[in-house]
Amino acid sequence: MKIVIAGGHGKIALRLTRQLAGRGDSVLGIVRNPRHVADVERAGGEAVVLDLEHAGVDEVAATLAGADVAVFSAGSGNAATAARRDRMDRAAVVLVMDAAEQAGVRRFLHVSSINVGCADDPGIGEGYAVYLQAKRAAEQHIFDRDKLDWTVLRPGVLADGDGDGTVELTAGNPIAPKRARFDQVAREDVAAVLVELIDRPGTAGRIYVVVGGDTPIEKAIDV
Repeated sequence: MKIVIAGGHGKIALRLTRQLAGRGDSVLGIVRNPRHVADVERAGGEAVVLDLEHAGVDEVAATLAGADVAVFSAGSGNAATAARRDRMDRAAVVLVMDAAEQAGVRRFLHVSSINVGCADDPGIGEGYAVYLQAKRAAEQHIFDRDKLDWTVLRPGVLADGDGDGTVELTAGNPIAPKRARFDQVAREDVAAVLVELIDRPGTAGRIYVVVGGDTPIEKAIDV
């Protein structure tokens, strides 16, 4: 299987690359910085340098050509301006979906946030709220697509470490809960959940929330 990951140098993406490559899949990571190519290669993937904030649909579609799955795991970063958050956390998602449709790649996985429903909470903090607003808008674009077999994954607060191989995975819905949650989940486990979602086409059209838990990942997904 060939998987293309937008945001290929991200902490989840590098773990996902390592897991997929370790079982023999072909992984291509889209990175913005040429200095990040080596890190993707060390994880077992290949990399293409492409700035999703400025690339056109044709460029991204050429990168996706021949892929079985597209994964969007890019992000604007903690110190991003509101304008950059919109470009990366919303507009870039639309760009990759448009390119996937053009390239004939139906399977699309998106890494969102557990708190997308809390973007308008006055107590959530201005910077976090802008990030969640962009994520929420990106999800709405996803839900409107009928030419993509999409799955949305909403992780909790991301933590480093080896992961436990166990999670709590629950079905979500397009209208996210408005109560903020700050349950942690290891990035390694999020990557492993993405692998399971890639392998299970029956999860298309579904939203999942993942936090740390006690259920083995391979048993946590009910399809």
